[in-house]
This record gives sequence, C-alpha cells and structure tokens, in this order.
Amino acid sequence: MNISIISVGKLKEKYLKQGIEEYLKRLSAYAKVEMIEVADEKAPEILSEAEMIQVKQKEGERILAKISADTYVITLAIEGQMKTSEQLAETIDHLATYGKSKIAFIIGGSLGLSPEVLKRGNESLSFSKMTFPHQLMRLILVEQIYRAFRINRVEPYHK
Repeated sequence: MNISIISVGKLKEKYLKQGIEEYLKRLSAYAKVEMIEVADEKAPEILSEAEMIQVKQKEGERILAKISADTYVITLAIEGQMKTSEQLAETIDHLATYGKSKIAFIIGGSLGLSPEVLKRGNESLSFSKMTFPHQLMRLILVEQIYRAFRINRVEPYHK
C-alpha cells in the first residue's frame, strides 16, 4: 500500500518533525508512506473573502497536481465525517482489500481546502470539531495511520 500525506506549508517545528519521523519509521513495516509538502500561498494577515478564495484556489492547484487519477483521496476537514480509530483502520483495510493501493490524505493550509480539492476527495474525514494547527495534524494523522495498521494486524499498541 502506498500512502501519501499531502499538506500545505513547510514543517518547521523540530519536535513535530521528530514525532513524524518516528511514526514513519514504524509505518515502514506496513506501507510506503510519503510526506509531500506543497508551498503555502503568501498572503497578508488580514484577507478579504475574495483573497481567501484565491489563496485556497492556488494552494488547491498545487495539491491537485500531486494526486494521480488512480488515487483514493481522503481530505481532512472540520465538516468531514468523524471516525473512531477502529473505523479508520476498517477503511484502510477495505481499500487495500478492494484494490485501492494508493491513498492520499490531504491537509490544507490555515484557510482550509479549496472546493476543487474537496470535490476531488472520495471522502472527507474530521478528527474533531475543534481547530488544530495544520502542522500538528500531520503528526496526529500519521500516528492514527500507524494505529490503524496495528489494529488491522491485531498487534499490541492500541488502547
């Protein structure tokens, strides 16, 4: 299974990089997981509605350029469906069983995802109704993917 985590912006925080590297190392026994960063759009702190749309569109174009036609896309969005860790594990297992060996998880920038990216998604996933920094979401997501593989293999870790 090939999993891509496509996210907007460069990860700068050393502690987040270290956590992600640890889970990527653990995940290498189960799947090929690739972290793909696309540039965030430079914008002033205060934006008009039109400027926000434009920023999301440009970031969205960069994201879509990284997704092949045969990839199953899961967008991360507050409006998405909430799942338990077991349900995420079930989703990943189901995709692997039915020939979807390429999965991309998409994490937007600080303004979220463009309508085009959300439309390209096969499903949308929410981790909470709360807002998390998109850099931190990378670590949370990669940990949950690792947990999903452990659940699917009935290996200790989960709980």
